[in-house]
Amino acid sequence: MEGTFTRKGSDRSIERAAIIGTGILGASVGWNLTRRGVQVVFVDAGQPGEGVTNWSFSWVNASNKTVRRSYFDLNVAGMAEYRDVAGTIGPDSWWHPTGHLRWAGDSAAEADLLETAALLVDWDYRVEMRTGAEVRRRFEAGLTVPDNAPVVFYPDEAWVHGRRLVARLVGDAVAAGAEQRFGAAVREIGAGGSGGGGQDGQGGRSGWSGWTVGLSDGTALDVDAVVNAAGPAAADIAALVGRKLPMRYEPGAVTRLSCAGSPLPIHRAMHVPHIELRPDGDNSIVLHSREIDALIDTGKDPADLGQLLHDLARAAVPTLTNCRITETRISNRPIPADGFPSVGTVPSTPGYYEAVTHSGITLGPILGRLLASEIVDGAGADLLSDFRPERFG
Repeated sequence: MEGTFTRKGSDRSIERAAIIGTGILGASVGWNLTRRGVQVVFVDAGQPGEGVTNWSFSWVNASNKTVRRSYFDLNVAGMAEYRDVAGTIGPDSWWHPTGHLRWAGDSAAEADLLETAALLVDWDYRVEMRTGAEVRRRFEAGLTVPDNAPVVFYPDEAWVHGRRLVARLVGDAVAAGAEQRFGAAVREIGAGGSGGGGQDGQGGRSGWSGWTVGLSDGTALDVDAVVNAAGPAAADIAALVGRKLPMRYEPGAVTRLSCAGSPLPIHRAMHVPHIELRPDGDNSIVLHSREIDALIDTGKDPADLGQLLHDLARAAVPTLTNCRITETRISNRPIPADGFPSVGTVPSTPGYYEAVTHSGITLGPILGRLLASEIVDGAGADLLSDFRPERFG
């Protein structure tokens, strides 16, 4: 079809692809493409999994994704995909399917929580209702949740150690022949150098012959496809191929605590009044709060934000007083302007694909598999029909 890049089985196949950005999305796309026989080149200005993937709450869920049914369904598929990936590569130390606890601190928030839980039950999502006393007895002995407070438990939810999963996916792909160019930023993306590709004078491309990706170390990559999985820098990468990808500015602060020398006081992801917290492996804990995020642009130092997060966490789990802050990081979340993923081919720009979304942890493996199939086979998945890049024009 005119304007569409052809794939395997057609006159032009995808043999080599550059994955720009090696967080959970880029790693998942590259891992899946390698399994489909594509020669993958991972490109990242930093190191794999060290960006937003390493500084997110890393909560695998669909309970917080009810704003649109198609988005909820995509996240449910993402949860199922994790179980498949764990079965394929082994859970190791990255996969923690320990469920998720949530309760509210006031009557209005509690009403919203229970309303959402009822909706999720109607949508066949597993929900268990507990009391605070039950939660302390069966799950988390160290919490200050009131005895009679209604607590929602989502048993199918999980948390992921994102950096470890990325390392595993990239490592497996490299062992299967993928290349890696880490510590090199993308400086330009232009028409490929062979086969007579180039501009047609109308902003399109005639006789297209792939892309040449220029890196900051002076090298260049000739590839058949470019996957933009650059997270917060996705708009900049899109601009290099002449595309405008509108993105939100929505920074978040995440703090890590070290509890070395004392037992870890929590065992699963949870949302308590004012803060969310989860284990992070190696006797550490991750903290995040949207209330604290709202203070980022007031000029507060990240260390001060970290102290506020620690104070909120200690109110919920008093034994966290024994843990110390190791680092606080502010990251801009990679969220397209309408809040939903931008995933797939851009019809006006053959050979260019986007994999840009918030909730990258929940969606990384499912988007990686679906996008890899689209790149190789040419058919877009129904699950992605509401999230195609062309909606941005």
